[in-house]
Formats: sequence, C-alpha cells, structure tokens
Amino acid sequence: MDTAVLAEASALVEQRCAFALATVVWRRAPSSGHVGSKAMVFPDGRVRGWLGGACAEPTVVREALAALEDGRSRLMFLGPPEELGARERDGTVVVPMACESEGALEVYLEPFLPKPQLVVVGRSPAVHALTLQALALDWDVVVIDDGGVPADHPRADIVRTALDFRGLNVDPSTAVVVATQGHYDDLALRAALATDAGYVGVVASEKRASSLLRMLRDEGVDDAQLARMHAPAGLDLGPVANEEIAVAVLADLVARRASGALRGSAAAPSRREAVDPVCTMTVFVDDAKHHTVHEGNDYWFCSAGCLRAFEQAPAMFL
Repeated sequence: MDTAVLAEASALVEQRCAFALATVVWRRAPSSGHVGSKAMVFPDGRVRGWLGGACAEPTVVREALAALEDGRSRLMFLGPPEELGARERDGTVVVPMACESEGALEVYLEPFLPKPQLVVVGRSPAVHALTLQALALDWDVVVIDDGGVPADHPRADIVRTALDFRGLNVDPSTAVVVATQGHYDDLALRAALATDAGYVGVVASEKRASSLLRMLRDEGVDDAQLARMHAPAGLDLGPVANEEIAVAVLADLVARRASGALRGSAAAPSRREAVDPVCTMTVFVDDAKHHTVHEGNDYWFCSAGCLRAFEQAPAMFL
C-alpha cells in the first residue's frame, strides 16, 4: 500500500485541493503497474505516484481529468484490443493498448473535489441556525465572530475571532454570508469581495442593503465587484424568524449549487494531445520524448518501439 500517497491525499482533502486518486486494482504481467499502486492526478495533469509505463499513464491522466470535470468515479481497463469486448460492462472505460507489452491493467479512478464551504461573518441567532444547518449538510463551515467564542458554542473549533479570510482556501465553491447586524457590514463585505468566493451575500433588509451598496460604491468599490454581492441574501420569504432566515439563505445556496454554481472548477488549461499513429495511444505532446517529422507533419510516439516501427514503414500507419 502506498502510505505516502494516501497520507498526502488526506492532507490535500483537508486543504480543499482537487485531485483524482488512481489505484491499480488488477494487473497482468508484464505490466509495470502492480496491484495496490496508487497515484494522484492533479487538475494540471501532474502525476504523483506510480501507476504504469508510458502507454498507460497518459490515458489514465486524461480519464482522471474527465473524472474531475464530472465528479464521477470510474473503472478503466487497459489491454490488448482483442480483449476489450470481454471487459466491457456498465461504467467501465476500455482502452486498447497496442504497444509491445502484453500486459494489462484495471485502474480505479476516484475524484476528490472540495466540499462546498460556507463562511458566516457575525453573531446572531440567524448565524447560529445557518451554521448548524450547513454542518448538517456536511458543508465546510467557518464562523468569523469578532466577539470571541462563546463558552457554550457547540463547535468552537470552527470559530475565528478576526476578520481575516487567509488560510481558509476560499474558492468558487465558497459562499460568504455577512450577518453582522449593521456593526461592520461594509468592512466584512470589502474583505469578502476581495476573495474568489463564488457567492457573497448579506443578511439585511432591502433598505439596509441599498444603503450598503451606495456606501461601498462611494468608497470606491467598482461596479463589477458590487455585482457579485447578493443583498438581501437568500430566498424572499418575507418577515420570518431567525431560524427561517437561515433556511432561506441555505435553500438559495443549495439551489445555486444544484444548478452548477458554487462548484470549484478543477479544470486546467487543456494539455496538447496527439495520437501515436502506430499504437493509437494518447500522447501528451509537451511530455513526449519520441518525435519525428514526416512529409512536413509532426508525429509523436509513446515509446521508442513505436517510433522505430513508424520510421521503417510510415505508409502502414498513415
């Protein structure tokens, strides 16, 4: 078992970093991957760990990036083309490997994406109710309360006493809700708008919300930033109790997440790909070590063997 990979994966989950964990669950020699071998694939295509040789890795990386995009785990079979039919079953991705190796692999890919994060600023019954409801949904929750941590607070470990978003890994999957009851709304909103939060809202009346917008605009906050601000926050339920205000806010956030918002994108700029004309495997151009030019066209190869076969008889593969 790759304990170092698992330890790092656990740390990355705590740090709200996206990655896909790839595990070899079956192999046939002479594949260089071994059962239990693990690797992490990051959104930029970097790989940490070991899965297999030159033919397997680019395909696993490509499928891992797809898993990070759709959030779904998958099982891959990489082996000779004549075995693909027997390995096909619901949800299995089959990939032909036509290189010199006669080995085969099954790799399980599991994407790890940051949970939605809620940062609530302020102290009030609405803040308390919103905190408990979001925790019940298994969201990551942080409360910023400049008044200190009450002795009877059920989750003192999630309370900060300074208006400081550093170290919270705020990203597009984060919602910031300001509920400071007019005490320092403008300061809290300025700090929230300076982050990459996917949602910034303020619990306030229509009148108070309009006043806040004017104040921030007069203080030099540009319109593009102000357009990110949702005020009043939550669904409009009319005059309701604090607990119901929390329900209205969280219901709005859940609806936004369900529609595709509040999901931190794991996508990275696309890596240049090519198809090895000999074995048809995917090759990442920027990483490829075997390349040739034939009749003015560039070709990249997964291995020296494929390059040699192409150079001996290009017409067979074009």
